[in-house]
Amino acid sequence: MQNNKYTADLILLLVAAVWGFSLVAQSMGLDYLGPFGFNAGRFLLGALVLIPVCLFWHRGRVSNWPAMLTGNVAAGFILFMGASLQQAGLQYTTAGNAGFITSMYIVFVPVFGLVLAHKTGINTWLGAAVAVAGLYLLSIGEDFSINPGDALILLGAAFWAGHVLIISRLAQQLNNLMLSLLQFIFCGLLCALLAVIFEADTFSGTNMLTAWQPLLFAGVLTVGIGHTLQVVGQRSAPASHAAIIMSLEAVFAALGGWLWLNEHLDTRQFTGCALMLAGVLLSQFPLSRRRKTVSAQAENA
Repeated sequence: MQNNKYTADLILLLVAAVWGFSLVAQSMGLDYLGPFGFNAGRFLLGALVLIPVCLFWHRGRVSNWPAMLTGNVAAGFILFMGASLQQAGLQYTTAGNAGFITSMYIVFVPVFGLVLAHKTGINTWLGAAVAVAGLYLLSIGEDFSINPGDALILLGAAFWAGHVLIISRLAQQLNNLMLSLLQFIFCGLLCALLAVIFEADTFSGTNMLTAWQPLLFAGVLTVGIGHTLQVVGQRSAPASHAAIIMSLEAVFAALGGWLWLNEHLDTRQFTGCALMLAGVLLSQFPLSRRRKTVSAQAENA
C-alpha cells in the first residue's frame, strides 16, 4: 500500500512537470491560434494518442456505459472551462504567473472538499499554506495587481480544483483510459465548435500546421500523457494531497518561462520555489499519526 502511495506521488510529480512546461507551449501557440482553436487541437490530438492504447488494452469494452458517459460529460465540461480560461488568460500574462495563479487550486481543493465532507489532515493544510507562500514569492511582486489575464486564470483555477475532485472520485469507479479518452474528445469538440464560431479568422488547417510544435507538446505530452497520468495517479492519492503535488506545476512553468521565453527569475522567486518544495514535503508528513504515536508512548511509559 505504501509503495502504491509513493508511485502515485511520483506519477503526479511527473504530471506537474509536464503541465508546467506545457504553459510555455500554450503561450507560444497563441502566436498562431486563438484560445479555443489551440485547445481544440491539443485535446483532439491527445485523444488520438489514446485511441490505439484503448483499442489494444480494452478493445472498447466498457461495463457501465451510462456511468462512463455521465462522468465523461461532467469531467469534460469542467476540463473545458479550466483549460479555456487558462488559455485565454495566457494572452495577457506570463507563463510563470499563469503557473502561480493556476496552482491556487491547492487552496480551492480542500475548501471545496469540506463541502463534500472530505477529511483533510492538518499536514495537508500546513503544506498548502507553505506552498501558497512560496507561490506568492514565485510570481507576485510587491506591486501586486490583478490584470484581466490573472483574473481569468484565477477563475480557471476554481474549475481545475473541481476537476481534481471529480477525477479523484471517477478514477476509482471507471476505466481510467476510457475516462481520459472520452473527456478529451468532449472537451476538444466543444472547443472546436466555439473556435468555428468565435475564431474563424485564425482557426484553419494552415495555422494548425504552422503551430505543430507547441500543439505536439501540448497535445501528446500534456493531454495524452499528462492528464491520463493524473487519472492513474489520483487512484491512490487523496484529492487535497494530489493537488499540492501537482501545484509544483508553477515551479516548472516558471523554469520553462525562464529557459525558453526569457522570463526572469530573481532571488525572491527562487525562494518561492524552495518554499513550494517544502510545502509538498510537509504535506507528506503524517502529523496526526505522529501525535497519536507520541501519546501512546506517553501512556505506556
